[in-house]
Amino acid sequence: MNTQTLQTLAQQFRADLTTVTSADELRELEIRYLGRKQGLVTELLRKLKDLSIEQRKKIGPQIQQLKVEITAEIENTESQILNFRSQISVDVTLPGEKIPVGHYCPLTTIRRQAEDVFRSMGFMVIDGPELESEYYNFEAVNIPAWHPAREMWDTFYVRDPERDKEMKRQGDEESNRLLLRTHTSAMQVRIMREFPLPIKAIVPGTVYRNEATDARHEKAFLNVEGLLVGKGISLQHLISVNRVFLKKVLGDDVQVRFRPGYFPFTEPSLELDISCLICKQTGCSVCKKTGWLEYMGAGMVHPNVLRAGGIDPKKYTGFAFGFGLDRLVMLKYGVDDVRLFRSQDLRFIQQF
Repeated sequence: MNTQTLQTLAQQFRADLTTVTSADELRELEIRYLGRKQGLVTELLRKLKDLSIEQRKKIGPQIQQLKVEITAEIENTESQILNFRSQISVDVTLPGEKIPVGHYCPLTTIRRQAEDVFRSMGFMVIDGPELESEYYNFEAVNIPAWHPAREMWDTFYVRDPERDKEMKRQGDEESNRLLLRTHTSAMQVRIMREFPLPIKAIVPGTVYRNEATDARHEKAFLNVEGLLVGKGISLQHLISVNRVFLKKVLGDDVQVRFRPGYFPFTEPSLELDISCLICKQTGCSVCKKTGWLEYMGAGMVHPNVLRAGGIDPKKYTGFAFGFGLDRLVMLKYGVDDVRLFRSQDLRFIQQF
């Protein structure tokens, strides 16, 4: 211990003091240097007993002087902080600043409303994987590799070298390739295998399509799959359930029409159109000037799909439907371009 040590400690203290911005930080600094147990200056005073009498006479007064200087500078800094606080006046009668509060985007709002409506009719709400196997996405719902529908729905495949190697070893390369699901219908067979009859379930979630985007189409959108399987289920049950749902979400003014359609996983199949609430059936870009908007594909579950789910089609029947939630939200709020939902433009989102 010598004079140089004390000078270094003094310089270190002054450097630390320049970083102090609050009373709490000043208190921590005081403890670090003058604390009774482990303060740096206190430690030096304790070590005096290990020095010779001559060294004590020389170094002791210098340590005491350093302690006095540090104490004075701490007190001076404390008075400056207190004086600064006293100069800040606060008018407690002024209104507080409005803190912006977030809210759900319209897609989430209507998704939750849709789930509540179907729950009120006894449906389960089930989630499923967005990264799906080719088997469940296509083959299990009656779309084999040679089917023309595959060309329309083949989408974004994902490579997993380790998984591919294992599939090749097992001789199952094709049916278990991974892809981003094209519809939540991929959950139909999973649900049939897992839950006892009768089954009533919906599966909402994001799906992915390889298609050009326009006012009515997106590469990624929210899809809701519905499934009901039991004894004596008919098309009338399908129509009734969807009429109730649409009236609850869109109101009594919505008009509904059904027409024949084709889907590989249903037989017979229907297409459900709803009156365009954006233009009130006068014609717009969303409804292609027809006054009607194609809304849902539906039908009776194909026997091959029931068999894939382990259900005897001779004893049980069921219906399935799938619709894009984005399009439903467009009708609900009068949005004329589906791409706005994922534009990340706050000017659009803050309207809801």
